[in-house]
Amino acid sequence: MLRVDEQQAPVTFTPELVKQFDDIVSRYPAGKQKSALLPILHLVQAEYGWLSSNAMDKVADYLKIQDIEVYEVATFYSMYFMRPQGKYVLEVCRTGPCEIVGAGKIMDYIEQKLGVKEGEVTADGLFSWRGVECLAACGFGPVLQIGPEYTFYENLTNHSVDQLIADLKVKGNN
Repeated sequence: MLRVDEQQAPVTFTPELVKQFDDIVSRYPAGKQKSALLPILHLVQAEYGWLSSNAMDKVADYLKIQDIEVYEVATFYSMYFMRPQGKYVLEVCRTGPCEIVGAGKIMDYIEQKLGVKEGEVTADGLFSWRGVECLAACGFGPVLQIGPEYTFYENLTNHSVDQLIADLKVKGNN
């Protein structure tokens, strides 16, 4: 994963990654390679941990589309990160039903527990967190997910957040 100070580092896609791009593009009719944009952005983010402007420019070059077309898509969808993230991104549902049962308090607790504000990365590089829109678990709130596997944790309490963070620290340091 790229560190914050490498934000403007040049990006070179490996031959293996380009082969994956080629496979995705081959699924679409000739001249419709832009249709491959979302899955290619997912691959790039999986490789680098986020989508730097240099990486998005390279995707645009590969797909033979305008840079702005990539930026429009990448900034529209919440699953793409425009800056470096922790190894584990805790995404807390902040919509009405979860907020009513304490999502705001859970987000405050996560901020205090991790010592970073929303969107920041912990010093060890393991964690970042953010509020997101509905996670479709309204009856089990407050709820959070951790991508890219999108593992869900429901009925959150301070204690369950403590346990989750402890478990991820052990997992992340192995």
